[in-house]
Amino acid sequence: MDKKKLREIIAVFKESGLAKMEISESNSEGNFAIKLENASAAAPAPIQYVSLPESKQEEPQAASEIKDFNKYRDVKSPMVGIFYTASSPDAEPFVKVGQKVKKGDTLCIIEAMKLMNDVVAEEDGEIVEICAENGSLVEFGQVLFKIF
Repeated sequence: MDKKKLREIIAVFKESGLAKMEISESNSEGNFAIKLENASAAAPAPIQYVSLPESKQEEPQAASEIKDFNKYRDVKSPMVGIFYTASSPDAEPFVKVGQKVKKGDTLCIIEAMKLMNDVVAEEDGEIVEICAENGSLVEFGQVLFKIF
């Protein structure tokens, strides 16, 4: 492999924010293979706690307060229709990101064939993400919300 090409590849790798790169020659003709890994695939960095100069020290978050966003639940559209976040254009949205919801709370409205259908929370939780845009067409089974 040409050293100039190798230096260019390494420079691009450093700028990309990727975590791991493996380069191996495939054959005697100078062909090579590159394997790249994203930073999310790498091991997490160790957490360090620093003591404060005063006697007051913050305690690390309790394990119950740390959220594992791999355990969120999707709220999917039960039908094809137009997605609305509020009951009217002037009204406040039913839910916002970070808001706690209870089972049975209205999350949005889907208009199908001139009928307004409420989509309600099936479980208690917190809105992590609103995945559909107000006034947009949604498909059956499309993710509307992510709830933790």
